[in-house]
Amino acid sequence: MIWLSTRWRIVLMLAPAVVIFTALILYPVGYSLYYSFTDFKGFGEPHFVGLENYAGLMQDPFFWRALQNTFIILVVSIIVLIPGSFGLALLLHRRLPGAGVMRALVFAPAIIAPILVGLIWVFLLDPKLGILSKVLVALGAPDTLQLIGGDTLTPYSVALVFIWSSAGFAMTIFYAGLQMLPADVMEAAALDGATGWQRVRHITIPMMRETFAITSVLLITNVFKIFELVYVLTSGGPVHRSEVLVSYMYFVTFTNLQYGPGMALAVIVTLLGAIVSIGYLFLIRERKRA
Repeated sequence: MIWLSTRWRIVLMLAPAVVIFTALILYPVGYSLYYSFTDFKGFGEPHFVGLENYAGLMQDPFFWRALQNTFIILVVSIIVLIPGSFGLALLLHRRLPGAGVMRALVFAPAIIAPILVGLIWVFLLDPKLGILSKVLVALGAPDTLQLIGGDTLTPYSVALVFIWSSAGFAMTIFYAGLQMLPADVMEAAALDGATGWQRVRHITIPMMRETFAITSVLLITNVFKIFELVYVLTSGGPVHRSEVLVSYMYFVTFTNLQYGPGMALAVIVTLLGAIVSIGYLFLIRERKRA
């Protein structure tokens, strides 16, 4: 390797990663983008149809229902997860007795497969079998209560399950960020008479803005990838009322065998996730400048 220039060494070191990224990311994205402009059915020769698939989705009420459910889950999850997981990280950062065990318990749901998470919560939320549903009815809720599979509460229930399974993941990132904060700054603030809340508000949070941004973007992208939870909890029913974007994309593509509209929906999901994430990062940067 001595005879190679520095530039070629860099190229050779990056080449495997570039090949893998191209094969696993760029090619599938390009493949989906191409077929989103065709009438491909999974077999036969595809024919170019322009923006017909996208126009069809704009007129599809089930697409708009899936989009609405996805954004309900997104808003609820971000509002609860960001402050909640940060608060957990602050609590466990205090080195209380049993904090290590608590960190493990909080993180445990994050390593459970989403399919299993869905199965666990079916036995809690199902209108007929769910323990939680029976408890709520016993406490005075109407017998017709449907935490999953209904018209109103399903996206909120999916958000609850997502929060439960993602809280440990977000908490771990915040906990790592707290570990990186300089101890001397905190000690100086304490000596100056700053209370615990004042240290959190004026020192910890401003110094962890990048951590908040990273965690938020990861959670946003994870929400746009939700599939297994909905598939196990409701299968998108009844009549597609509980669909999210990815579950509806699966239905259109692999159940209806409409690969063109399915790929168009995949492109829309990708663009929405990128737009929301980039927009959030832009807001964070503008606040930092202000």
